Amino acid sequence: MKDFKGRVAVVTGGASGIGKALAKAFLGAGARVVIADVEKDALAATCEELGKGGEISSVVVDVRVPASVSALADEVYDRHGACHVLINNAGVGVANLNVWETEPTDWQWVHGVNVLGVVHGIQSFVPRMLASGEEGHVVNTSSGDGGISPLAGQSVYASSKAAVSILTECLAAQLVAEKTKLRASILYPSGGLLKTGIWTTKRNRPSELSREKPVPAGSETTFEEFMGWMKQQGMDLPVQDLDELARHALEGILKGDFVIMIGREQMEAQLVARAKKLAKGECPIGVGWH
Repeated sequence: MKDFKGRVAVVTGGASGIGKALAKAFLGAGARVVIADVEKDALAATCEELGKGGEISSVVVDVRVPASVSALADEVYDRHGACHVLINNAGVGVANLNVWETEPTDWQWVHGVNVLGVVHGIQSFVPRMLASGEEGHVVNTSSGDGGISPLAGQSVYASSKAAVSILTECLAAQLVAEKTKLRASILYPSGGLLKTGIWTTKRNRPSELSREKPVPAGSETTFEEFMGWMKQQGMDLPVQDLDELARHALEGILKGDFVIMIGREQMEAQLVARAKKLAKGECPIGVGWH
């Protein structure tokens, strides 16, 4: 794929954060964009905000539900007749908890969105993308917390993102083995801390998947609270600009990179250190929550 002019890009989790930044970047590159999200009002606001930058539309979607994602694909193909870039970006997280403090619904919700949401996107769009015979690209948003160096306190979220990384490796290998014109990439949000809605995703947690017990005090925090706490510890952490991250992602797609990540070269040292501990029979995760 040489450019995005006239192409159709679909972004789940597109109403805010990384998804919104990606939608903006695609519009700036001349693509027609469809954003999908579970938050109806946020979708409308984002479409209104970005509408002056190009052709954008929205669909309310719950990526946990196969029929909902299939309906998104129907809408995209009815409206545009194609999908050239699919970004499976929707993601949620829960509080920092020991595994024995988690509840079944924590796993059902997070893995339903983060893992099955990606699978549903692939199942609903990739067959049609293949049938078109056109070049295309699938990007799945993972996280360094899981795909590279998981945090002990984030067992639910980190395990979901590890799954996304592995399933994307499988997808990419399969697309090449079958000699298709589609390619796949993992997007690792990177460059610094990210001020996105992932810090407050409990606002979208379905009532039927609510916890029975409240989470322990201090196990969840907002972005602002976390940054304030870190400053009290004498640490001034960098915050990554989302628009810059999105531009980097588009460049990675055009270059055909499998791993799309700012500072990707730093991954090697982390993975080597992890592999060495595993080869010694040791747990590679250090003690501590962060």
